[in-house]
Amino acid sequence: MDTSDDEATAAAAETKKKTPKAAAAKGKATGKGKAAAGPKASAKESSLLKQKSPAEFFAENKNIAGFDNPGKSLYTTLRELVENALDSAESISELPDIEITIEEITRTKYNTMIGLVERQRVDEALYDDFESEKDREKRLAKEARFQEIQAKNAALGKKVKEAPSVRGKGRGEAVLFKVTCKDNGRGMPHDDIPNMLGRVLSGTKYGLRQTRGKFGLGAKMALIWSKMSTGLPIEIKSSMKGQNYTSFCRLDIDIHKNIPHVHLHEKRENKTNWHGAEIEVIIEGNWTTHRSKILHYMRQMAVITPYAQFLFKFLSDAADKNLTIKFARRTDVMPPVPLQTKHHPSAVDLLLIKGLVAETTKQNLLQFLQHEFVNISKSHAERLIGEMGPDFSPKMTVKSLTSQQLVRIHQLFRQAKFDDPSGNCLSPAGEYNLRLGIIKELHPDMVATHASSPQVFEGHPFIVEAGISIGGKDVKQGINIFRFANRIPLLFEQGADVITRTATKRMVWSSYKINQHQDKIGVFVSIVSTKIPFKGTGKEYIGDDITEISSAVKSALKQCCLQLKSKIVKKLQARERQDRKRNLNRYIPDVARAIMETLVEIADQSPPKRPRYDKEDEELLEKVNSQEVTEMTFRDCLTQHVEQVDYEMALDYAMQSGVSEEPREAIYLNSLEGSYKFVDLQSPVFVFRFVP
Repeated sequence: MDTSDDEATAAAAETKKKTPKAAAAKGKATGKGKAAAGPKASAKESSLLKQKSPAEFFAENKNIAGFDNPGKSLYTTLRELVENALDSAESISELPDIEITIEEITRTKYNTMIGLVERQRVDEALYDDFESEKDREKRLAKEARFQEIQAKNAALGKKVKEAPSVRGKGRGEAVLFKVTCKDNGRGMPHDDIPNMLGRVLSGTKYGLRQTRGKFGLGAKMALIWSKMSTGLPIEIKSSMKGQNYTSFCRLDIDIHKNIPHVHLHEKRENKTNWHGAEIEVIIEGNWTTHRSKILHYMRQMAVITPYAQFLFKFLSDAADKNLTIKFARRTDVMPPVPLQTKHHPSAVDLLLIKGLVAETTKQNLLQFLQHEFVNISKSHAERLIGEMGPDFSPKMTVKSLTSQQLVRIHQLFRQAKFDDPSGNCLSPAGEYNLRLGIIKELHPDMVATHASSPQVFEGHPFIVEAGISIGGKDVKQGINIFRFANRIPLLFEQGADVITRTATKRMVWSSYKINQHQDKIGVFVSIVSTKIPFKGTGKEYIGDDITEISSAVKSALKQCCLQLKSKIVKKLQARERQDRKRNLNRYIPDVARAIMETLVEIADQSPPKRPRYDKEDEELLEKVNSQEVTEMTFRDCLTQHVEQVDYEMALDYAMQSGVSEEPREAIYLNSLEGSYKFVDLQSPVFVFRFVP
């Protein structure tokens, strides 16, 4: 019995072993094996649960962080490094001194870096830039025809076009750049450097405050792009104030695990007592297509931060491509450091309330409402708790709140009335800095600035600062828009931005004596807030669907236009006076000649029986007869009279406007050396510093 059972079991096992093979053989014979197994295999694979790290997600969706293509990636890398450098210096109230270098890396130099030996081409037809003899003949014939047409156009005086550049069908050879950014900021703690730069979504800027950052990616995304395009690690040098050593770290990132991979991390001697950070990264980029964007970014950054000094360099083996631009500091007045604030009750959602409950150190509900939110006093909190219902009490433990009770709190926050949050936590550039930046970089004929009072949208405070300039260097005719959000320039996706639409569609420029087509108009608008309502994945423009922001932008621009209108009207009046003076001087010779001829004719007449003239007139006629008074005498008198009238009118204009129209030269006073106690008295157009 046992033996037969064992044999049956063995037979069954043997049958199971043979069944898959037999099925496979049968399927192979009939040609249906793969078709039958395919759907089952794919269904099994699709049912597997997969998980991606944050670094892997951003590597696959790099366009979200502004790394759409090599050119945009070069621009975004520079932008992230510069803004981190500014934040670092401003956090310790140090006047920023930032050096940016973009160095072109040739393929030979890159291969040397990674230890790759150069190899000559063997199969030319394999490469994208290969050109057959037939294609070469076609290209040369096309170029000859083009040159012949251009020669004819030149002979006829027509415009001559440049020869079109010949490009390969594919991407072609990658162009690499070494981007270096050095600052004099806070620096980074030695042990924190790997996690600060090698772990995505980790940083020090989280919290409700005005920040330049967008995602908390910063240089981490540049590191990911470096790993994707070159495979090279990033190098960091850093030292904090008072440290006698400099931290040096070479690292890259494990994209799948979202952890730093440290190659070298050591301390080196700090002989110069330098403090700050220097980051060096090698990436694929395109300087040709994004050169203008990068230079515009640096220029606009110099406008909004005139207290910073930037030294920008582009280095290449071709000497004619090398570039060095210094954006000098023009003031030492810095905006205050943005303060972290608490959430406004009307701006929180259910998930945020749950998070605050989990993280709070307060014991009861009354303390929680008072200390975790703005604009809720003790009496207001008691009224809110009373409105929540009998299940709530001021002394109840916060951690004991149920999901239903949290929903009740959220609903009440959405319906109750609260005071608007103040703008004390915001740090705008300031009218003085904005005006100085515009004058420093554009040298306009006229400029006006205005800063709005703090306003609110969806429970978040915001401030709009605006400036409008007329004339200036490197400014095109028409409206030139310069947009800033939390004191950073926005250069892309301008058409849908609230600032662009307000300036081009909602402003009636002619009513302010401004010609929007012929005048060189610079429109500068800076918006600062604890939450900038960006649209799109790239976060490069502010939507036009928030009434509070669009109204504040229009109001600020109108205030600037009113200031400019008074200046333009006075300037037009001054021009009219000049024209009137010119016209009067033009007629002086004819008027003097006519007066002289009339007087000579009267003097030559026989004396009347009855006197017809006063004694003064008789004396004048005698002087005319004796040629003591001539035509030149009248010319001089009329010229003096015109000059006197013009002087009186110009003096009256200067008294009304409070400015002198004499030629002026910009004068910049250097700050006092050493440490002094001082008091700043700020005005929209100047800062008076009193040093006792």
